[in-house]
Amino acid sequence: MSTSTTTTVPTTDGAVSGFVVAVQFGIDPVHWDAFMREMVANARSSREREPGCLVFDVCTDPAQPFQVFLYEIYRDAAAFEQHKREAHFVAFDRTVSAWILQRAIRTYTLVDR
Repeated sequence: MSTSTTTTVPTTDGAVSGFVVAVQFGIDPVHWDAFMREMVANARSSREREPGCLVFDVCTDPAQPFQVFLYEIYRDAAAFEQHKREAHFVAFDRTVSAWILQRAIRTYTLVDR
């Protein structure tokens, strides 16, 4: 498993900052395995290729089949906007869009980590 060692951005006063994105997906069961392969590949590419992507966790809950939760931390909102323009994300989105039955996206400001 790949982990990120740089997970926060210190501010000048020593506090922590970051732009947090939480995404909840409901996936068509017929496409579950293919979606998860694509999702994990996208998360790894984001962590490895994007300096502004500090954390990209892919989570599932056995009690909620076909649901995926993403927890992402970016250096700032601009890094998240750049993420959405990256070739690997564009290809991922194009591949999986029809497999997604529901999607909820929330953003937050990281206060402490």
